[in-house]
Amino acid sequence: MPQETYSIEDQLRFESLLANLSSRFVNLPGQLVDREIEDAQRRVCECLGLHMCSLWQWEVGNPDIFILTHLYRPQGGPEVPERMSGSEFFPWGQKHAQAQKVVAVSSVDTMPTDTDPDAAVDRASLRHYGIKASLDIPLVVGEQPPFGVLGFCDVLEERVWSKELIQRLELVAQIFANALARRGAEQELQLSEQRLKLAAESAGAGLWSLDVESRCFWITPVVRAMHGYTPDEEVDLERFMRLVYPEDREAVQNALGAVMQKGGEGQVEYRIVVDGTMRWMSARGRLQRRGHQKAEAVMGVTVDVTERKQNEERLELALQEVDQLRNQLEMENIYLREQLGRDDGQDAIVGESKPVLEMIAHAQQVAPTDSTVLITGETGTGKELLAQAIHNMSPRKARTMIRVNCAALPAALIEGELFGREKGAYTGAMTRQSGRFEVASGSTIFLDEIGELPLGLQSKLLRVLQDGRFERLGSNKTLSVDARVIAASNRDLTAMVQEGEFREDLFHRLNVFPIEVPPLRERKEDIPLLAWKMVGELNSKMGRAVDSISKSTMVRLKHYPWPGNIRELRNKIERAMIISTGKTLKLHLPDQDPTVANLPSTLEEVERAHVLNILERTGWRISGPRGAAEVLGLLPTTLHARMKKLGLARPAR
Repeated sequence: MPQETYSIEDQLRFESLLANLSSRFVNLPGQLVDREIEDAQRRVCECLGLHMCSLWQWEVGNPDIFILTHLYRPQGGPEVPERMSGSEFFPWGQKHAQAQKVVAVSSVDTMPTDTDPDAAVDRASLRHYGIKASLDIPLVVGEQPPFGVLGFCDVLEERVWSKELIQRLELVAQIFANALARRGAEQELQLSEQRLKLAAESAGAGLWSLDVESRCFWITPVVRAMHGYTPDEEVDLERFMRLVYPEDREAVQNALGAVMQKGGEGQVEYRIVVDGTMRWMSARGRLQRRGHQKAEAVMGVTVDVTERKQNEERLELALQEVDQLRNQLEMENIYLREQLGRDDGQDAIVGESKPVLEMIAHAQQVAPTDSTVLITGETGTGKELLAQAIHNMSPRKARTMIRVNCAALPAALIEGELFGREKGAYTGAMTRQSGRFEVASGSTIFLDEIGELPLGLQSKLLRVLQDGRFERLGSNKTLSVDARVIAASNRDLTAMVQEGEFREDLFHRLNVFPIEVPPLRERKEDIPLLAWKMVGELNSKMGRAVDSISKSTMVRLKHYPWPGNIRELRNKIERAMIISTGKTLKLHLPDQDPTVANLPSTLEEVERAHVLNILERTGWRISGPRGAAEVLGLLPTTLHARMKKLGLARPAR
């Protein structure tokens, strides 16, 4: 068997070739690997006098199939197939390669065919291709299993493969294996990026990467389109932050800073303005690290979520509207239950006298509009009935008219009742409450005894009248309502304005269309109609059958001055119904001169009449500025005791 003979010069030349190959394959781009491997095969064979070098890689998932990827064979010979079954043609060599063993055959005639039948198959295949000697080196990277074989062959003579030569050719195989593995990893990464990009673009998302050191972005065309960047525009962190909506910059900086400092994953939603249009973006990123845990970049994906945000806002507004309508309906139901059995509307206004007909005519004129109406008149004349009649003749009649008695509500609570309150607005406010104005939106709100409204709230009411806007107690959120206002007062608002007790601008805003309800003494011809209507109602209520009122009684009714107006008339008829035993109404009234009111005869009657007069003039307001106690010069507690002694109590409405 011939011995390997290499001169010192040959060895030095080969060592130099190995050094050159190592440097050429360092950081070699993947697209140049095939060309460099084929050139290196040629140079190694020429340096060592070899006639053939083949590089086979196993098919992925099937190591029995060899795929010829690189071949150097200048002298030609039988055609070498591109795919070959290892178990069919080279089972002996395949077995050793999979075991990561180098197979050195100095002569095909010396192969161990007697002890290993697979060697006979390999020898036949080698002879078919005219190979005299061969060296097969497994291609291995790190701890991974082999993925191919690098073969060197001599087709002219037998050759001895020295240990030193095998070690150097193993270096060549290692260089090739590393280059192929690196290219495979690059291709897999590119394929993964392409898949990720395709998936992201299919989902309308854009990919980006922020270099931690340079603070510069790499961004895909989708991200550029989302943010309005040009194709060649360089984008750094500062440039990006200028695009973010000012109110969202802190949230973006905090999210990005947390990812950079703590690692892991972060997510943030932010707004940008592109071409004058505000868009919502949702970004998610993760910190990527390399050697020694050094941070390299934050990689992430951004999605345009403007449509989702708009849908959420529309849903929130819809839910708020539903909640508002639900609260409004609940409040309306409460008011409806309060008003059950009340005789409201134009039909409840009984009378054919000229003052009443003129009043109804004015109501019919103003009802179809949304103008504010101010109803004036003495206590007990039926101002609330007129307000209801105006509402019932208006386009808002399908909704309940909301009533508020400004004198009946404590000054500390009236603001919350009118405009609503937030939870915790004051001690005891355990839940949020809609105000009367909110409930009256789309309907009419009747503010009775408007002259009793505290000065502090008059400016807030003026704002509602002017632009329909207000805030709940304990909230800075402005609400808008569409409520028609009808106000009423038995006090002289003009005098109150002059005395500084009522805002002049509010008075003028309320006094757009004033209507005065005439007192009963100015419409005496209506008394018989009113009396019979009240008798009919009380018959049903009490189960009575009164069907007669004597002529003398009717005369007394018509000549009585009725300081308490219709309310007093009803109270006296109700008392008469209680004490009458037959079908004829027996009503006792003090004798009256047709021209001069009958004066009280006793001191107690004089006191009672005077206190009653003051109470009615002040709208039965006991305490407070211009209340009955102040007018009479008494303490409120003293007045209450005196009223109890005189048998005076506020009439039921």
